[in-house]
Amino acid sequence: MSNAVMLIWMVALIAVMYFMMIRPQKKEQNRIRAMLADMAVGDSVVTTSGFYGVVIDITDEDVIVEFGNNRNCRIPMRKGAIAEVEKAQIAESKE
Repeated sequence: MSNAVMLIWMVALIAVMYFMMIRPQKKEQNRIRAMLADMAVGDSVVTTSGFYGVVIDITDEDVIVEFGNNRNCRIPMRKGAIAEVEKAQIAESKE
């Protein structure tokens, strides 16, 4: 009897851990993957280090982002360094 109760508690604990930790993390990873796949030239981005810029070129794994008001600072970076993407149409309507 006690082995069965112990087994039920273990299964319940694993189920709770799955729904509280693993499932939300996978959901967030899918959201980020979709955001990066939908990124286009002209979109405004925020990097993981907090810099704001505009995407000017995209390759399979990298992007070139233009920073600053004078538009002379162009930095290539990995797509994984992008934390947020704001589509170009939304950015233009806010200005």
